[in-house]
Amino acid sequence: MKNTILVVGSVALDSVETPYGKVVDALGGSATYFSVAASKFASVRLVGVVGTDFPKKYVKLLESHKVDTTGLEIVDGKTFRWAGRYEGDMNSAKTLDTQLNVFQNFNPKIPPVWRSTPYLFLANIMPELQLKVLGLMNQRPKLVICDTMNLWISVKKNVVSKVFAKSDIVIINESEVKQFTGMPNLLKGARKVLKLGPKWLVIKRGEYGVLLIGRTGTYCLPGYPLEHVEDPTGAGDTFAGGFVGYLAKTGKNDAKTLTNAVVYGSVVASYNVQSFSLRKLAELKSSDIKKRYNGFKTLSCFY
Repeated sequence: MKNTILVVGSVALDSVETPYGKVVDALGGSATYFSVAASKFASVRLVGVVGTDFPKKYVKLLESHKVDTTGLEIVDGKTFRWAGRYEGDMNSAKTLDTQLNVFQNFNPKIPPVWRSTPYLFLANIMPELQLKVLGLMNQRPKLVICDTMNLWISVKKNVVSKVFAKSDIVIINESEVKQFTGMPNLLKGARKVLKLGPKWLVIKRGEYGVLLIGRTGTYCLPGYPLEHVEDPTGAGDTFAGGFVGYLAKTGKNDAKTLTNAVVYGSVVASYNVQSFSLRKLAELKSSDIKKRYNGFKTLSCFY
């Protein structure tokens, strides 16, 4: 219980094209990537919604990683679907189709016995739903971590601000910091977000790495150099899973632990992008994680 994480977010079926191939109706969604990544370190409870067309093999895959799917609601209708294509350097996807389906009316239901879960990750669902989930908890979790996206910043900035104010850690990408704050300088933008209330800001910078910025210090980790990137889908959610999973495993949230969590998040994300969907992530072993963690240490060391 003390190292258990509750994640609320999307569970989806993705159809993705890259220069290296194509998949149709593959397992996807923010809560899915997060859950499997976090399960490498801690116990995970997943809250989401899917339709009756959601393949049972995907539920079994989640459960095989000891992800508790009690909170995965199955309702009449079709599962949320997203289709996208990556080209060139594959730093961003072109959305070809989005079908919200049952996810359009997603109303998170937190089982009563889960409402005291110590670690809460609010994936990039509507900010009103993020606030609702916080309100359903029996007490404030030990650590609240949130994510968001450019759409919510564009149309619901005031509500996003309220979510940030109630979070301990905000995970966000570089362009979203600039969009939210209107500041081109990341450090100045980060300070503006921190004034809202969170203690730490984690800024994802894609292939260029991650910035961890707090009220008392800044840490920068480069991206892991990869010769082959097959599918970047879910990289950010996978990073978040490894990051939060490590924090839950240690039970600490001091600066040293957070910097290590950034590395572990980056490790699992670097593996995830090397195959479509969750193929690589699902088979990832602790020895693989340790090997690449040591690789990051070598990469980041000064002599």
